[in-house]
Amino acid sequence: MAEVLVYVDHVDGAVRKPTLELLTLARRIGEPVAVHLGAGADTAAATLAEYGAVKVLAADAPEFADYLVVPKVDALQAACDAASADGSPAAVLLPSSAEGKEIAARLALRLGSGIITDAVDLEAGDEGPVATQSVFAAAFTTKSRVSKGTPVITVKPNSAAPEAAPAAGTVEQLPVSFGELATGTKVVSRKERESTGRPELTEAAIVVSGGRGVGGAENFNVVEALADSLGAAVGASRAAVDAGWYPHSSQVGQTGKTVSPQLYVAAGISGAIQHRAGMQTSKTIVAVNKDAEAPIFDLVDYGVVGDLFEVVPQLTEEVTARKG
Repeated sequence: MAEVLVYVDHVDGAVRKPTLELLTLARRIGEPVAVHLGAGADTAAATLAEYGAVKVLAADAPEFADYLVVPKVDALQAACDAASADGSPAAVLLPSSAEGKEIAARLALRLGSGIITDAVDLEAGDEGPVATQSVFAAAFTTKSRVSKGTPVITVKPNSAAPEAAPAAGTVEQLPVSFGELATGTKVVSRKERESTGRPELTEAAIVVSGGRGVGGAENFNVVEALADSLGAAVGASRAAVDAGWYPHSSQVGQTGKTVSPQLYVAAGISGAIQHRAGMQTSKTIVAVNKDAEAPIFDLVDYGVVGDLFEVVPQLTEEVTARKG
């Protein structure tokens, strides 16, 4: 089987969940080969092997941390060249983060290949991998494949459940030569993001979001309480963000972040197309809104017509009680 290169998203060797999902999908179309850039490859190798990586191509250089995406593109190009010695890779898979999509676009351009972004599923095809996408604000589902070169595909988090499939996971060093452009944009400072103790919004299995109906920043504690009882991330609609009630980093929607959790709870959100575009691929959608005609109810699996300040606290109490 042809190799499938999987870009490893990690923090000092701690592999993040989207990478495990990519490895699971990669097994459908070839042999997963993890590409680990930066420190911690030896730490990450055990986890990568557990989820199916037949080998781990590792490269560590200060350029990966000191400069923006170009050094990582150089490394992935080197990985593609190395794989080409035994035949071109079946695909290169990356997570659909902002950085992942920029790396993917630059890599596809260098390889003279096609790119597919924001895939939600992958399957083997007679003429190469076939990607499923939700397009036009998730109004349509399409199946696409790259017709030229090595397919470069980014996949949305939570598109597949990670499945263990132990493999060798042998670590091999990847020689990388950095081009002139690699040092063009230097990182001059970093500020650690304050931790809320909650999951990352785009990676969370459960998301609880609040909208205009919350009524103010001081009332978002109702949404946060439910999220904490479920171990969920907190999101917000554009209306809530524009009003200054919640940070823009938590905005779900066409001009915010796209999420695809197992469970999405919308509290006080009308369901305008701008918001639906960011959460419509969620597996199960629950809405609480006092307006029975709110567009969100056309989308949901379960809907409650009622005052969120009565319904949501009761739901929080019930979840807490059942957790014991």
